[in-house]
Amino acid sequence: MSDRPNLLALDFDGVLCDGLLEYFQTAWRTYLEVWSPPESTPPDDLPPRFYCTRPVIETGWEMPLLIRALVLGWTESEILSDWHSISRQLLEQEHLSPEVLGPRLDQIRDEWIATDLPGWLALHGFYPGVCDRLRVILEQDMIELRIITTKEERFVRSLLGQQGIILGPGMIFGKGHKQPKHQTLRDLMTLSDPSPVIWFVEDRMKTLLSVQAQTDLQQVKLFLADWGYNTPIERRLVAEYPPICLLSLSQFSRDFEAWS
Repeated sequence: MSDRPNLLALDFDGVLCDGLLEYFQTAWRTYLEVWSPPESTPPDDLPPRFYCTRPVIETGWEMPLLIRALVLGWTESEILSDWHSISRQLLEQEHLSPEVLGPRLDQIRDEWIATDLPGWLALHGFYPGVCDRLRVILEQDMIELRIITTKEERFVRSLLGQQGIILGPGMIFGKGHKQPKHQTLRDLMTLSDPSPVIWFVEDRMKTLLSVQAQTDLQQVKLFLADWGYNTPIERRLVAEYPPICLLSLSQFSRDFEAWS
C-alpha cells in the first residue's frame, strides 16, 4: 500500500473539530425541558463527567439521557463499560424513547442556531495543530482533501472560514448527502482512473468497520483518531482489525510517513 495518499478524507467532529462544549450545552438544555430539575444551572462536576463519557454516544438523542444517568449516580466507568444496557434501562424507567428525545434535542439546537448562530459556533474549537496541518496540505496542492461529516456543510465552512481555511465546492460532504460514509468513499473512488489512493481518518470505530466490510473499498487505508470521541476499549480494538491503524494527534500533525 502507498506510503502517502493522493486523496485524504477526514471526518470533522472528533477529528478536526472539538464540539464537546456545544454537545453538553445542547444536551443540558434538552435535559431541562424533559426533566425540569429544580436548578437550571448544572452542577460543577457534571460537564467534565459528561466530556469523559461522551464517546459512548452514537446518536444525538442519547446525550440528554447520558446527563440523566450521571445525575442519578452512575459512574463514568460503569457508563463507559455498559452504556447500551444503562441507556435501555433508563428509557424504560423514565418512560421515554429515541422518538421523543431525538426531535426535542434537534428542535432545541435548531432554535439556538436560528436565534444565536455566532454564540453556537463559538462553542466549537479545533484540536491543536489540525488547522496548521490542513493549511500545509492545501498549500502543497499535491493531495486532494475531502471532509466527510454528519454536520451541515454550512457550519463546517463557517468554522473553517474563521480559521482562514476556505475549501472549494465539492470538498465537503455534509449532512445533506444523506448516505453512509462508506458510500461517499465509494463515490470518491470513481474520481479518476486509476482510482485515487484514499486515506480516511475517523474517530468512530463503528464507522471504520462499516468501511472495512465493503469488499470494493479494501484499498482505502483506515485510521482511528485516538484524540476523538472514542473509548479506551475502541482504541484497543484496533489491534483486532488490521489494517485499521491507530493515529495520534502528533502523528496527524506530521508528514504522512509518520502515520504508521
